[in-house]
Amino acid sequence: MSGKIKAITFDLWDTVFIDDSDEPKRQSRGLESKALARRTLVHQYLHQHDAVSKGAVTLAYNVSDAAFREVWYGQSVTWSVQERLQVLLKGLKRKLPKAEMDELVKLHEEMELEISPELAPGIVDAIKALSKDYKLGVISDAIFSPGRVLREILKKYDLLQYFSSFVFSDEVDCSKPDPRVFEIAAKELGVELNEIVHIGDREKKDIEGPHQVGAKAIYTTVVLNRGDDTKAEAHCSDYSELKKIVDQL
Repeated sequence: MSGKIKAITFDLWDTVFIDDSDEPKRQSRGLESKALARRTLVHQYLHQHDAVSKGAVTLAYNVSDAAFREVWYGQSVTWSVQERLQVLLKGLKRKLPKAEMDELVKLHEEMELEISPELAPGIVDAIKALSKDYKLGVISDAIFSPGRVLREILKKYDLLQYFSSFVFSDEVDCSKPDPRVFEIAAKELGVELNEIVHIGDREKKDIEGPHQVGAKAIYTTVVLNRGDDTKAEAHCSDYSELKKIVDQL
């Protein structure tokens, strides 16, 4: 095992995509924010069967979101939209017919496909340059948009073609920093774990995660600087420098 870098895996949110950069687009079209739109959808679907207040739906949604975050961070599990809505409905002691539940889930899942987030500045050129010398993969937690939708967003920006491995939390039943996500990526990319460098913006998930399996990590602040005292092998604040940073590793 040489440890020479042969493959690069990317986080998506606030690494490749700018999280919530779709919100100004929604506002310009006179649409509610995603958070409000999700709560409105649940209220509409429930209210047509039996009266329920918007306040009760909002409270149940907030509780469901808090439970999701606890499981996501504490147990490295990312609940699907279906699971999140089931928790919400259970709290309200309500049910929906299967067809309506399926439709409600789909509307949640595809909200960011209809109006998509912007790309991080310089990421397209960086991915193109890296793809010439390295195998590329994606390791991303799916919060509302599942893997099938995230692939479509990458395709929308003509970036899907550059990746040969996709590890999405909703498809592998675990999320970063669980070692399994990096092990799956290594297997799909045909490399050893110590031949991977992972790029991301969260210290616990994107830096500590790869480190615990012997992979390297690059901490990116191109989109958002979380102020973490990083233990990554390198730091990138400008994607025009990313190829050089990886080459030096």
